[in-house]
Amino acid sequence: MKNLKMAKALLPAMMVLSWLTIPLLGKKVIKRFLPTSMLMAIIVWLEGRLAKKRKWWWYYVKIHPKLSGGFPLTWGPFLIGSIWILRLTYGKFKWYLLLNLAVDTVFTYKFVDMLKDLGIASLVRLKKYQLSILFFLKSLLLYGFQVIREKVTIWNGKNER
Repeated sequence: MKNLKMAKALLPAMMVLSWLTIPLLGKKVIKRFLPTSMLMAIIVWLEGRLAKKRKWWWYYVKIHPKLSGGFPLTWGPFLIGSIWILRLTYGKFKWYLLLNLAVDTVFTYKFVDMLKDLGIASLVRLKKYQLSILFFLKSLLLYGFQVIREKVTIWNGKNER
């Protein structure tokens, strides 16, 4: 029961703490990278629905009866982390891949174990290396969406940088 209380507090806290870093990014950065990061968060949310159906992973804790434990991770650390990673590395693709590899590795091989130990979530039919591949593919999508957005924005003469 103690772990359940901690889990129910930890997930929203991670979401709130992520959002508290937004002022550090600045208005221009948010305007530039939020749309593609939101698009990826929507894709991750849809992926979560597929994962539930196919039992790739399972959340044991809900922060609300209608919200799975994945909600605060998607709309907190994933969304805001995507903006930060783009802000720090966009235009330097090798650094982007390296930073994503580091963050995704820590999540897959450390944080997933922590979630399991706390009784929050666990991988079911997905192996850690498969989760790593999913993260890699999503990082390529995020960067690709941003490249397309920047080309369209420049092409329309509305460069927001």
